Amino acid sequence: MKTAWLDESFREHESDGFYIIAGTILDPASEADARRAMRSLKGPRHTAKLHWTEMDRAERKDATRIVAAQKGLHVVSIGAPVPQRRQERARSKCLSALAVELHGFGISHLCLEARQEELNARDVRTVAAVRQTVLPRGTVMRAEHVPGAKEPLLWISDIVAGAVRTERLGDSRYTDLLGETLIDFDVSTDC
Repeated sequence: MKTAWLDESFREHESDGFYIIAGTILDPASEADARRAMRSLKGPRHTAKLHWTEMDRAERKDATRIVAAQKGLHVVSIGAPVPQRRQERARSKCLSALAVELHGFGISHLCLEARQEELNARDVRTVAAVRQTVLPRGTVMRAEHVPGAKEPLLWISDIVAGAVRTERLGDSRYTDLLGETLIDFDVSTDC
């Protein structure tokens, strides 16, 4: 079962809001090395996990370089518009579109950062709906939620989502570092 590691970033705004879900696909043989790289990047921080919003520019640059050096591919859905209080609808649209794209890469297991139980259940229903109505009959695809502090591979997707968010706000220095390891696409959220 091939896994993609998913995390999100979003910006609520009446006219310029967007929602990003980044899915990281790694060669299973390189996952242990990627976990070590993420843990070393976290270093002695007094936080449970590595998080883009807590990094300064130099740390973001280093983190993005380390992510780009991993043997992986980052597939990112970017939904817009996302007006205030509509991020869950946007998330559902982005997750649906991303699940379809990831299926094309042979992914059957989506590992998402855990949120509140009710929100996790929404994600599971979204993926189940895609599996039942969009993907070919008999397709296996499931969603699982894991606390971000327990799975450093989710931190990679956090960094990718942060880099794409920063690009959407006008600064491409981090997505430029990701280069050809990054595939992103737009999703209409109908919000």
